[in-house]
Amino acid sequence: MIRTFSHLSFDERRSISRMLDQKFSQSEIARRLGRDRATISREIKRNCWHDQEFPDAEGYWAMTANDMARDRRRRIGKLFRREDLRNEVIGKLESGWSPEQIAGRLKIEPAAKASVCHETIYRYVYSPEGQRQQLARLLPERRRKRRPRYARKPQNPVFPDERSIKHRPEAINHRKEFGHWEADLMIFERVQGNANVATVVERTSRFTMLFKNNDRQSKPIMERLIDVLSPLPRHARQSLTFDRGFEFVSWRRLKQGMGTDAWFCDPSAPWQKGSVENMNRRIRRYLPRDTAVLSVPDESIRSLIDRLNSTPRKCLGFRTPAEVFRREVNK
Repeated sequence: MIRTFSHLSFDERRSISRMLDQKFSQSEIARRLGRDRATISREIKRNCWHDQEFPDAEGYWAMTANDMARDRRRRIGKLFRREDLRNEVIGKLESGWSPEQIAGRLKIEPAAKASVCHETIYRYVYSPEGQRQQLARLLPERRRKRRPRYARKPQNPVFPDERSIKHRPEAINHRKEFGHWEADLMIFERVQGNANVATVVERTSRFTMLFKNNDRQSKPIMERLIDVLSPLPRHARQSLTFDRGFEFVSWRRLKQGMGTDAWFCDPSAPWQKGSVENMNRRIRRYLPRDTAVLSVPDESIRSLIDRLNSTPRKCLGFRTPAEVFRREVNK
């Protein structure tokens, strides 16, 4: 039998308030109302009134709870109701702004006609409407779906804290050791689908490798990285640093496949892998966002790699990445 969900009514909230006064358990309240116990528990947790100045006024009050629930639903629906606000939010997402930056800017923008909190933007992005518009791909940190707000710390995190960039050895941070890479995906216009180009940059020499991908699934991308890097000597492929995009959730395959460690930037901090971010800006001169990337011949990609690696760099004393890389590999 399929169970349908309906919001609690004001009469049900009055019954909850009355039974709480009578010291009924949440299980008993749920049984009497014909509701799931989790529904009652969530209702009391979300719509209980808290007052720091007058603690005696705290509690679950039916009228207040009903108003809080109604206001919450109104906030969630704001981006559905207000086309002008929705278009403004989507435009800023397309410009690379995070939901928190958008919400914060709207609060101080004198010309803004309305404001919206970042949680509302996230909920819209991951709603069926937002999924149809593929808005999640515009977020700094992308996921297939979003966890509930109060349940975002998984028992077995995809990117564990011990792999955070804050624990990365200083020899890597200061480019004192060869064989540590940064990787990222270059994304193109929506009409190109999920096709992308992976950029892989060695931190000491700035030596760059590129390869095309048909989609952004993590396992195939990790396998391609193994294919590209595994022919190198062990000291030339010691680690890779990524952002926290879903394209890199299969990072453990690198250790299994070729013994290479992985490190991850802090959330929404792609600048922490500055070498590959800088290289992506250089590559955009040759592969702008409107490029039909799957139609670009492999020979053209190889030619671009040669161009990048044979260009003298000031940070290398005007030697080329290829020269520095070759010297380090042969040590």
